[in-house]
Amino acid sequence: MGTENPNRPNYPLRPAATPFAAQQSTTPFLSSGPVAGSEASAFRPAPPSNLQTPPSSAGPFVGSDPPTFRPPPSSRSNELVRPPPPSYGPPTPGFQRFPNHPVLSSGQVPPPRPSFTGQPVVPPPIRPPPGPVSLLSQQQPPSVPMGSPPQSIKTGQSYTHFPSPVDRPFSSSRPSSQPSSPPMGASYAMAGSTFPGYANTQPNSVAQAPPMQPASFPSQQGGYAPPIPPTSFPLHQGGYAPPAPLLGQQRGYVPGQPMPTPSGLYTGNQMQSHGPAPPIGAPQGLAEDFSSLSLGSVPGSFDSGLDTSALPRPLDGDVEPKSFAEMYPMNCPSRFLRLTTSGVPNSQSLASRWHLPLGAVVCPLAEAPVGEEVPIVNFATTGIIRCRRCRTYVNPYVTFTDNGRKWRCNICALLNDVPSDYFAPVDATGRRVDLDQRPELIKGSVEFIAPAEYMVRPPMPPLYFFLIDVSISAVQSGVLEVMAQTIKSCLDSLPGSTRTQIGFITYDSTIHFYNMKSSLVQPQMMVVSDLDDIFVPLPDDLLVNLSESRSVVEAFLDSLPSMFQDNVNVESAFGPALKAAFMVMSQLGGKLMIFQSTLPSLGVGRLRLRGDDSRVYGSDKEHSLRVPEDPFYKQMAADFTKYQIAVNLYAFSDKYTDIASLGTLAKYTGGQVYYYPSFRSGIHKDKLKYELTRDLTRETAWEAVMRIRCGKGVRFTSYHGNFMLRSTDLLALPAVDCDKAYAAQLSLEETLLTTQTVYFQVALLYTSSSGERRIRVHTAAAPVVADLGEMYRLADTGAIISLFSRLANEKTLSSKLEDSRNAVQVRIVKALREYRNLYAVQHRLTGRMIYPESLKFLPLYGLSLCKSTPLRGGPADVQLDERCAAAYTMMALPVKSLLKLLYPNLLRVDDFLVKVSSQAEEFDIRNRLPLTAESLDTRGLYIFDDGLRFVIWFGRSISPDIARNLLGEDFAADYSKVILSQRDNDMSRKLMKMLAQFRESDPSYFQQCHLVRQGEQPREGFLLLTNLVEDQISGANGYADWMLLLFRQVQQNT
Repeated sequence: MGTENPNRPNYPLRPAATPFAAQQSTTPFLSSGPVAGSEASAFRPAPPSNLQTPPSSAGPFVGSDPPTFRPPPSSRSNELVRPPPPSYGPPTPGFQRFPNHPVLSSGQVPPPRPSFTGQPVVPPPIRPPPGPVSLLSQQQPPSVPMGSPPQSIKTGQSYTHFPSPVDRPFSSSRPSSQPSSPPMGASYAMAGSTFPGYANTQPNSVAQAPPMQPASFPSQQGGYAPPIPPTSFPLHQGGYAPPAPLLGQQRGYVPGQPMPTPSGLYTGNQMQSHGPAPPIGAPQGLAEDFSSLSLGSVPGSFDSGLDTSALPRPLDGDVEPKSFAEMYPMNCPSRFLRLTTSGVPNSQSLASRWHLPLGAVVCPLAEAPVGEEVPIVNFATTGIIRCRRCRTYVNPYVTFTDNGRKWRCNICALLNDVPSDYFAPVDATGRRVDLDQRPELIKGSVEFIAPAEYMVRPPMPPLYFFLIDVSISAVQSGVLEVMAQTIKSCLDSLPGSTRTQIGFITYDSTIHFYNMKSSLVQPQMMVVSDLDDIFVPLPDDLLVNLSESRSVVEAFLDSLPSMFQDNVNVESAFGPALKAAFMVMSQLGGKLMIFQSTLPSLGVGRLRLRGDDSRVYGSDKEHSLRVPEDPFYKQMAADFTKYQIAVNLYAFSDKYTDIASLGTLAKYTGGQVYYYPSFRSGIHKDKLKYELTRDLTRETAWEAVMRIRCGKGVRFTSYHGNFMLRSTDLLALPAVDCDKAYAAQLSLEETLLTTQTVYFQVALLYTSSSGERRIRVHTAAAPVVADLGEMYRLADTGAIISLFSRLANEKTLSSKLEDSRNAVQVRIVKALREYRNLYAVQHRLTGRMIYPESLKFLPLYGLSLCKSTPLRGGPADVQLDERCAAAYTMMALPVKSLLKLLYPNLLRVDDFLVKVSSQAEEFDIRNRLPLTAESLDTRGLYIFDDGLRFVIWFGRSISPDIARNLLGEDFAADYSKVILSQRDNDMSRKLMKMLAQFRESDPSYFQQCHLVRQGEQPREGFLLLTNLVEDQISGANGYADWMLLLFRQVQQNT
């Protein structure tokens, strides 16, 4: 946790032959006193009368000695960045990064070591002497080590020291004229806010914005809290990473091309406040690490001056925080468990000031890379080692005492006896001598083979039951044919080998059962037309062993499309068919695959058209359209879960089918909703075939339950995702796979935590497809912190947004869409305001927006969430079924997939296709572009990939050769009717290989290709332009306006 790194090179100062600093004409003297790190506009108030000698290139430093200390020269060639020439106009929008680490003198007390508990160590008060501050340009000056007393600073004297690469990723720090002040974070220089009386006007920044309302998630409300005193934790703040060479020396960051420093770009301590620093009674030397973006607007102008190219964007995708993994190397990998902040607050009062969600996102069966598979442990006769009080499983954080005869539980601290079969002596350090042979003691993720006492019945076989709508819409769209072919092609790949069971029911206005007994040559169809009193004929022969009845099953799948090809029945007795499927499956459980092509219209569970009345939208009844109309479906879901049946819904229709009601079946049974609006087999065949194949063949955990245990003083209070809550903390999951994630919110049970570390353990008890009962266990430790700044430093934006999205989607079920969007905005504003309160007063940052480095992408992801399909706009923007289906999908997505859906990849590929290269060369996916129309060149070819679909955009002026090579004779046709396929030329082969590469890297869904020509409306609008989240679309804010809006609201009551 220290900030010192003796192996890091020191950076030289300016040569001693230049005793004078260059004039800083762009840093005004403000009448309010020195403002650390502020930029000026063209307006300059008169300097204070008591300031006799401003820093100037024409005069020496007043009252200063020449520099006497100089670090050794560095071997780097581009160390020095000269200040820009004097400028007399408004500075152009630019970027600053400033570090500051004065080196301790021999007479100073070393800084106190940071700890995760206890009170901060405050050094004795030391007053820095007044006087102007050196304006020597220095590329990367140092930061003050945490907790060190500030030294007396002589004007013109500077010291250099660099932070550890672990502690300061992607950022630098800056020298301060007040060495004892707390740190400031990444900031915007907001125009007009420094000078009262000048309007701060930006185009469309407020008129387009949703008003600030008190609507928020009620359990997380919190008021204004005064700034807490600085503590001894090294706080990491930061912001934008500019494409400038000054970051090139930092920790593996690859800079852009070298460029001259523009007039708005400052380095080192060029942006110092002038005049004496105010005396501070009890100063605390803190690590300082922030960036600043100039707005550079002229008072009275309408240009915000915000350089949108410098705004932070997650162009590298989901970047997980590395410091936490390095702090606790025995934790389970983050693909399984991610905390919204790795610093657990030590008190309820501290937790109430953390306005973002506090909790975790769990993906218990996430796919592991080759070589990192979860180890399997079989205790055999010993039995699984668990704490006898809290039932925690043995893990790397338990400790052994009494020479290995007892072990202490890390969750509840109880001493447990070690069974004789598990005994091993410990060495002098307390380590077991057989540690290397015990994966459960060195790995955070492990899987135990469960003995018989973990079974309430014999392990169930993998069971797949298909409930198929055969009404006229299903026949005409081609669903039946594609589905039957896909199921037949997967029969050899279904998990479970010879144990697998299978069965079918079809329905229209009647229900059709199929006897598939192995002694038959053809299946026998039995029709039940009494929908009010459903019964099951031949209950023993409707579910059959696949290996025994393989020929009968294949004969049925071959004949299914032709069997109903002349069907003109438009009715759908879905509810009675659902009850019939439940009656067949209730003995064993399994996975129910529903293929629904029209609105249920007969029998129990019939639904009506909703959403046609526009007067409902915007009223208090709006949310009723997004909740199930009939309680029948939720009750059926509860029955399914009780009998270990998971439901996956495949919905195909060009008309309203009430996904809000039907999706309830998947939501409460741990299932999934697949939505194919206006399905046509000629266009969507590949997508259905791929996703159904993955659903059938991916490894599945059957009849599972999951519980998350955590240490004393904290507990999980609410859970979010697709499951049924069986008790207060036990999630019932009839089927789980690698594409499902679950979120949980955490709260403190005690007023004050006394431990230094909190442990979490996720346990998933399930039946594997091979018939083994297993327990997958993921264990993680997190430090307890007493400082709000440390909570922010250890924050995980991906986990926060994942929990945010689930909370926001759930809020749409009880409130208006606008309220849900406002709730996201309010909590982001509260969090940024709370962070600002920590530092703004000490640094007089009246015109800057501050946020921690760890949350630099939070505002953009928050904007993207508000513009996502489930939350954006109103009734005219998204069809009701599409909105509900997207919400069900988002509720189950793992973190990486969700972040990609919110901020998709935009890639330009025409240069790669035209370039002559070998077939083995792969496209560099790292060349992502910002999601704005400005990124689109009319001569280019672009791919938009959100994980669910590809949109391939052809610029209006693209070379005809490219279009002809990729589309053949269809290059001039209507792109909505063109299907992309591989053609006999290198360009087409390279594009298809590229798309296959993208799909392989994100295998959860099949990305359907949509071809769009520039200017082809409305397709270009709803397929691409609406999803460019940084632009102003349909009255919603663009990225720049959103940041200005957040800034204004953060400033309120600050």
